[in-house]
Amino acid sequence: MNIAAPAGRSSRLLIAPAVLLLTAGPAVACSSGPSSVTQPSATSSSGTSSSGTASAATTPAVAGTETPPPGDIPDSTAYVPYQAPGGQYVVKVPEGWARTVTAGAISFTDKLNTVSVTVVSAKAPTPASARTIEVPKIQGAVRHFTLAGIGTVQRPAGSAVLIRYSADSQPDLVTGKVYPDAVERYEFYRNGLEAIVTLSGPKGADNVDPWRTVTSSFRWLP
Repeated sequence: MNIAAPAGRSSRLLIAPAVLLLTAGPAVACSSGPSSVTQPSATSSSGTSSSGTASAATTPAVAGTETPPPGDIPDSTAYVPYQAPGGQYVVKVPEGWARTVTAGAISFTDKLNTVSVTVVSAKAPTPASARTIEVPKIQGAVRHFTLAGIGTVQRPAGSAVLIRYSADSQPDLVTGKVYPDAVERYEFYRNGLEAIVTLSGPKGADNVDPWRTVTSSFRWLP
């Protein structure tokens, strides 16, 4: 069986670390007599006040640290059916996501989330074959692979072998940034053909419902 690693993303949302500017505000003096307000002291071009009581300071950004966007797929997302050119299957995918077609595979990407489908000739998959054959292939194709679980799930198209794992995303095409992804790989089987539906997104994102919508919509066509 071939492996469908998570497809590359066409775009990324980057949240740069904030640089915090702390500036002392004007002091307010109070007494029991007539109230008075002390005027703000003049600040020199070096950022230090002439009275020596206030100064501007910055906290430098720590190199190499970046918080990935949460990556949640909005609840308002609409799903539209996609039928494979060869008429082998149909699956619903989020509307408006960028589509990429490669040899034997189709992927749909939006920001940091990807849905891909690959159909290959294969024997019927089992959790045992997934562990001994598929997992080593996946591990050799991605970075920082961590297996989360192997099992079977029921969907309208029938039973599917599910491999859950985490790994680094593909580098962003513009910035080269890499994020930790959570990945679910579903293997559907019929008459010598295996459809591999792979869903990936930022680790920690709450995409349980969208991913179930996609995998529940998968159908083999006559």
